[in-house]
Amino acid sequence: MSSRVEGASAASMSAGGVGQASPLVEVSEAVVSYRIKGKGRFIAVHGVDLEVRPGEIVGIVGESGCGKSSLARALVGINKLSGGSIKFLGEEVTPLPIRRRPAHLVPLQMVFQDPYASLNPRRRIERQLEEVWNAAARARGDAGGGDARRTAITDVLERVGVDPELRSRYPHALSGGQRQRIAIAKALLAEPRVIVADEPISALDASSQKRVAELLRRLVDELQIGMVIISHDLAVVATIADRTAVMRAGLFVEQGPTERVWTAPEHSYTRQLLGAVPALVGRDA
Repeated sequence: MSSRVEGASAASMSAGGVGQASPLVEVSEAVVSYRIKGKGRFIAVHGVDLEVRPGEIVGIVGESGCGKSSLARALVGINKLSGGSIKFLGEEVTPLPIRRRPAHLVPLQMVFQDPYASLNPRRRIERQLEEVWNAAARARGDAGGGDARRTAITDVLERVGVDPELRSRYPHALSGGQRQRIAIAKALLAEPRVIVADEPISALDASSQKRVAELLRRLVDELQIGMVIISHDLAVVATIADRTAVMRAGLFVEQGPTERVWTAPEHSYTRQLLGAVPALVGRDA
């Protein structure tokens, strides 16, 4: 077994019995489809089931175009379901309105692939973090205040490993890794119960990828939140995920504990994916 998979197994144990906790997110027979002009309707996600529990990272892997990102966006209400249901804390995840996120969905946050695109280039980092804090405070019914907000922003920046002095900068003045940490900080300011991360490190350099992946694992363990990580990079999932779902053509062909999926895959497609990255399974050259 590779050290990466051993690390994921250890992380799963440290999460403390996630299998006994009630699901934070419950996906049942979820279908996502799109209407394509002149070609009818294309089904991107074909009736999948998924659960996410506190202290758990669920990795969804598969080749490009298999439906991973379509499902990720449906999980947070960006994509409308064509069938089935997605529940967060027992309530249906409804399509997001244009202006303000419903209060019950504020603790369901998303981190996108491109950190620069998810930040407003015309606003300083501090202002963008203030906006998130204010929205979360409104959802909680908490008037809050300037001192509480400043303290929360300082604390969250330190938690994600960003010097609080950088809060006065614009996004273009930060590195890719720093921008993605800021994007994670924005999600944390909403006091999330679940974070959906769609290819959160693929746009970063190799050294930043490792550090941000480790940060995500640490946050889940410390805060006992749930997390879904969408990735085509099996190394990321093998390193930090407790459970793995393998997606092909809009369907989950295999789900299970990461260690089991990695070392004893049951589906031929899973074996094909693993066989395409032999360096990851710890084989000798």
